[in-house]
Amino acid sequence: MTGWNIADVLEAVAEQVPSSVAVIRGTRRFTWAELDARAERLAAHLVDSGAERQDKVVQYLRNCPEYIESMFAALKASLVPVNTNYRYRPAELTYLWRDAEARAVVFGSSFTAAIEQMRHEVADIKVWLWVDEGGAECPSWAQPYEQVVTTPVPARRWSRDGDDLVLLYTGGTTGMPKGVMWRQEDLFLVLGNAANGKYPDQVDLGYARSRVAANGRRHLTAAPLMHGAGCFTCIPILARGGAVVLLETPSFDPIELLDTVECESVHSVSWVGDAFAGPVVEALSREPSRWRLDSWSVVTSGGVLFSEELKKRLLELVPGLLIADVYGSSEAVAAARSVSTSKAGPASPRVFARTTTVRVLSEDGRDVEPGEIGMVAYGGRQPLGYYRDEAKTAATFRVIDGARFLLTGDFATVDAEGLITVLGRGSSCINSGGEKIYPEEVEEVLKRHPVVQDVVVIGLPDQRLGERVAAVIEVVPGHELDVDGLIAFAREVLAGYKVPRQVRVVDKVVRGPNGKVDYQAARAVFAAEAIGA
Repeated sequence: MTGWNIADVLEAVAEQVPSSVAVIRGTRRFTWAELDARAERLAAHLVDSGAERQDKVVQYLRNCPEYIESMFAALKASLVPVNTNYRYRPAELTYLWRDAEARAVVFGSSFTAAIEQMRHEVADIKVWLWVDEGGAECPSWAQPYEQVVTTPVPARRWSRDGDDLVLLYTGGTTGMPKGVMWRQEDLFLVLGNAANGKYPDQVDLGYARSRVAANGRRHLTAAPLMHGAGCFTCIPILARGGAVVLLETPSFDPIELLDTVECESVHSVSWVGDAFAGPVVEALSREPSRWRLDSWSVVTSGGVLFSEELKKRLLELVPGLLIADVYGSSEAVAAARSVSTSKAGPASPRVFARTTTVRVLSEDGRDVEPGEIGMVAYGGRQPLGYYRDEAKTAATFRVIDGARFLLTGDFATVDAEGLITVLGRGSSCINSGGEKIYPEEVEEVLKRHPVVQDVVVIGLPDQRLGERVAAVIEVVPGHELDVDGLIAFAREVLAGYKVPRQVRVVDKVVRGPNGKVDYQAARAVFAAEAIGA
């Protein structure tokens, strides 16, 4: 065995605390012994069906125990788990599974019709495992998942190491999805040590066992497991004998989350910014005495804005919380974080301390001076690159001062004390009359307005300025927005060229299940208006 391998660690956990609960979803519970046995049977089935070392196994599932099991099974057999966005249409599925060179797919029964439209396009996929979500029958071309994981198999010894891959597909901001290639050793150490695991660089399963607790902490991921923000937060919890708690309702329900936190004594929750935090704060504000939340200690959030006003209100409602805003991406996992507590107050999600692995660089590769704008670069353990895309890998990962850095695409400034303020992604930057405007900065200000529930800021074509700033606003229920008042509010904080020139109110800002904005829907709000008006 060479290098840290996630399956090795999880198997050690199962040996040490077999009767502890590993996965919870409603009334469904699996102990570590059960999780390990079911994953072992699935791993054997995949190999016996022709899967070879580092072949790709797709998880096309909503949040469910089978997601955790099938990922564990792939890792056991030195196969590569591949996430799939369950909102993709058949053409997008075809692209992704061809690009990943998939050989097996584990899919929820509700996705059968989508697969049947494109299955003939992916002839290299030989294994289809059907997860029963209720109210359907397994198609003739697939096998029932539950039958496979409950059929006993002889014990096996698996060959695997730290170089085995995890392939995380990310949509990014432009273009088709790309597969981010993580070595398991790098991914495990980045995630485990971000969660204070203190794992040494040299593999030491004895040390890993020493970090395992019987009936360990319970972690609820409200974000979809199909995204890194949902899945990757579970790995350090499982590695220390904890349990992953999953919600049952496909669409996010804040009442279900709070009920589950109380009922299952959840210690930590991960979600994606205001899209999740807002409904939870609303529910707690309506019924502040309904839930006992003594067990709830940590919220981790990343990916989109978690506004200071919402954090302040959440800390008032659940005073013992620690809120960690995680700065990162599929390529730069847990690169940095800012922390908010009821004692210290809410921190800006865009500000964090510079470290040896996080720098802000100018175009010529030097560290920027205070107040100068540069690009965030992430060093340390990082992905190998993008699967089957050497050009994008070369453009994104650069050697600077003899060390390899990931250029995140985010622009930022650094102050005299070394604090980094992230301005936003260059790909979403608005150029208005030669001035660069980062939508995230404008959104953060607009969110402070008392009747703004949610907001997305975009750039629209403008005949004179090139682009103009526009905002799509969702208003707090029961209120009306005074647009002129909102503009005046923004002008008190922002330079005039950053203030939205157009504002439109919508019933709901359209976001995906991961909380990220649907920019196509936002632009459609303005589609009927004349350019340059």
